[in-house]
Amino acid sequence: MNQDQTPVLVCKDLCISYYTRAGEIPAVVDFSLTVLPGETIGIVGESGCGKSTVAMAIMQYMGANGGIKSGSITFKGRDLTQLSEDQLRRIRGSEIAMIYQEPFASLNPSLKIKTQLMEVPLAHENISKDEARRRAVEMLSDVKLPDPERLMESYPHQLSGGQQQRVVIAMGLLSNPSLLLLDEPTTALDVTVEAGIVKLVADISKKYGTSQIYISHNLGLILETCDRVFVMYSGEVVEEGTIDSLFTWPRHPYTHGLFACIPLPTADKHAAPLKPIRGQLPLPFERPRGCYYHPRCDHFKPGLCDREHIKMEHVEDSAADHRVRCLRYKEIDHHLLKPSDEVKEPIALGKRVLNVDGMKKYYEVRDSSLRALFSGKRIRYVKANEELNFTAQEGETVAIVGESGCGKSTFAKVLMGLESGTDGEVRHKGKDISEVAVRDRSDKQISSLQMVFQNPFDTLNPSHGVGGQLSRVIKKFGGETDKKKIFERVMTLLDTVKLPRDFYYRKPRQLSGGQKQRVGIARAFAGNPSMVIADEPISALDVSVAAAVTELLTDIQREHKTTLLFISHDLSVVRYLADRIVVMYLGHILERGTTEQVFDPPYHPYTEALLSAVPIADPEVTKREIVLEGNLPSAMNPPKGCPFCTRCHRRIGEICDIEMPPDREVVDRHVIKCHIPIEELSKIGPVIIVPDESERIHATKSE
Repeated sequence: MNQDQTPVLVCKDLCISYYTRAGEIPAVVDFSLTVLPGETIGIVGESGCGKSTVAMAIMQYMGANGGIKSGSITFKGRDLTQLSEDQLRRIRGSEIAMIYQEPFASLNPSLKIKTQLMEVPLAHENISKDEARRRAVEMLSDVKLPDPERLMESYPHQLSGGQQQRVVIAMGLLSNPSLLLLDEPTTALDVTVEAGIVKLVADISKKYGTSQIYISHNLGLILETCDRVFVMYSGEVVEEGTIDSLFTWPRHPYTHGLFACIPLPTADKHAAPLKPIRGQLPLPFERPRGCYYHPRCDHFKPGLCDREHIKMEHVEDSAADHRVRCLRYKEIDHHLLKPSDEVKEPIALGKRVLNVDGMKKYYEVRDSSLRALFSGKRIRYVKANEELNFTAQEGETVAIVGESGCGKSTFAKVLMGLESGTDGEVRHKGKDISEVAVRDRSDKQISSLQMVFQNPFDTLNPSHGVGGQLSRVIKKFGGETDKKKIFERVMTLLDTVKLPRDFYYRKPRQLSGGQKQRVGIARAFAGNPSMVIADEPISALDVSVAAAVTELLTDIQREHKTTLLFISHDLSVVRYLADRIVVMYLGHILERGTTEQVFDPPYHPYTEALLSAVPIADPEVTKREIVLEGNLPSAMNPPKGCPFCTRCHRRIGEICDIEMPPDREVVDRHVIKCHIPIEELSKIGPVIIVPDESERIHATKSE
């Protein structure tokens, strides 16, 4: 990249504060950033570190109580802080666009998609409505949304979360902006969709020379998309550098702490468990003296790290733009430090707890159209689950993976009694519960099967305290009536999930997202269940909080020998956590086996694509690129043959279109549903290639 180019954006010595009744809250301090044309910058860090505040300051969306205390933001030579509201309005959405994490924040629920998309070019360009509509339809097609003409006539609530996010991405790209701000744009998307969207945004940006600022806590995504990266902690940048220099040789202890929280392919939940960063991010008005990170740092030195505010300095013997905010970075040899010195014993698996035999779940849909009346097909079926077969043992973690709409959560609903199965059996401890609704189950059956939900915000009663909500579960399922014993049991639960005991008196609104999820886990385990279904429990959490929650789940499981059914689309976490994996697509199980079997060849072509889509935050790990084309077919009108045939990159002919593939056993309990012979699949090389330890040591010595 030509460093002599005129920068698109320059933030210099930026200090941003919010003003409240309690006084000034310094959200961001001493922030500097330069973005060149066509360059992609990544900003990473925990929630509350100031990433989104920087983005809002660039957009000049600071609200009534926020403001830039000092410093400047220059866009194409113009100081944004000095522009009038009318001048800013001409720039926003046209030259600078922003894609938000939560699509509901960008979409008006009362307006159709066409109105909201067409508004962007109509507001900023002198074009006709017909041209605006044509461009909107074309952009919806570019972001891989099926039937864009129909979607144009839809309201936001008629779209899935992933579809809404793609509409927002289309909205941001419609006017070909010079600078695109992306605030966690793919958090709600499947890994396969994420891979396609990231490639799409990169291709469009490359085509038009768009600069990007990518805000994310997904370090693997940052590695794959960005040229340079800024690591933020408590309102300030603690390390910055090129992707190669920072990912290969990070210098700040906080950056190393983030990497230790990520389940890389080399991680092992028994031999090398994740090491969450202890403590919590300090609030802006509680920042410690000196280095803001020192209360959580393993290398803190009294009298040095807690004196004066530390400035950024260039790292010696590295790239010219690699800088770090640490006084001890030269002394610390991180290669001599183990990620974790704790070795955990594997859980001894017990008897079989769950048997799923030929389970089907169909939803009946009545069609009252004239076409259905004349064809005689007034009743159609959504085949959400089709012939599911797998088992789970006591103390075992079974992961169910697949894209949204594959039937993962539908199966969880049948298991929990929220839906009844259409055919087949789901036997829990020998008893078929597939057709027993939750209201007809005994307290013992309900307490034995508990669930940890994806969104802790919607599963806790905002009017009740944490202690009251946990006490209710113990009264209901623990058979305990003595108030003193219930209180002691709640305190023990809070200790178990590593929350302070005074949280007993707090309301959910007083807790962070990670703390709420811990309460959700405590509630699930309060009745001593034999099985816990965890539905995407860490997808919305920071890497540090996710690592803590992941380790918490494994520790509690080890203590109680609970069976864990882990539903996820994040194969990095699945590889770390699971003993066995079930890969689902369009209601079918396409592959099942142990974690080692599923992650090594032979693969089902769909598993191969899923593995290729996983962002891995390790520059030494290489992957084969496989981007799935097309969209998941409708469960109401699935393909006649192989469910994956419409998107399969290894399709072998007409047989894939007309005949359901057989279950082929690779070895004991490793089964692949595919027409391609196992001998042929075995010739395919691994998707993820991890260098062995000797290669890593050699590479380190050569540096």
